[in-house]
Amino acid sequence: MRVLVLSDIHANLTALDAVLKDAGTVDEVWCLGDIVGYGPDPNECIQRIRYLANLTCVLGNHDAAVLGWIPLDTFHQDARHAIYWTRSTLSRENLEWLAEIPERQTRENFTLVHGSPRNPVWEYLLDPISAAQNFAYFETDYCLIGHTHIPLQFSFVSPEYPARWTQPMVRRQVHLHPRAILNPGSVGQPRDHDPRAAYAILDTEEALWHARRVLYDIEAVQERILNADLPRRHAARLSDGW
Repeated sequence: MRVLVLSDIHANLTALDAVLKDAGTVDEVWCLGDIVGYGPDPNECIQRIRYLANLTCVLGNHDAAVLGWIPLDTFHQDARHAIYWTRSTLSRENLEWLAEIPERQTRENFTLVHGSPRNPVWEYLLDPISAAQNFAYFETDYCLIGHTHIPLQFSFVSPEYPARWTQPMVRRQVHLHPRAILNPGSVGQPRDHDPRAAYAILDTEEALWHARRVLYDIEAVQERILNADLPRRHAARLSDGW
């Protein structure tokens, strides 16, 4: 089965459409959360995602914050601004759809969460020690995460040792070996100093992970951010991927 794995769209419709076009035909789409937040297109992104065929989706922390399920004092000022704006912009139908998304899902031999298997909505997995601790919190061979906006792979060594970590090379397929935690990076707001939208293609039969990037019209998104009176920082960071 050929699966499109994406995360952290952050209301960036231009980047999302570029990813969907670049990915081509897939059997399923697995979305790892944060459809909204930061960007100017929350309704449009939800509409695009929710009607994709064979979709499996989990809740992100910005999705939860827009629903009022996370205290906003846990977010920095610019992020709070975007959350308030998103709340005022989303249609009732799209808010109700967000509210139905679970925090964790399992597909075949893959656990899907936004943050980590230990804390599905909020924990950031960026270091090998935290990653190693998280292998005890899922039973499948693999766990797919988002949240950090950085493409990463953590491989299990033992409970006593940090996980091995790598950053998958773009356009190069990697053969997966149990057990591993994988992050496809961010569609709408990359933070690895590569401004191209990030995603992955997963072949579940052959256990192949294919990290991919695609160019999109960043200036058009920046213009919409500024026209919506969202923080200028949210526009500026897209140019350099930070």
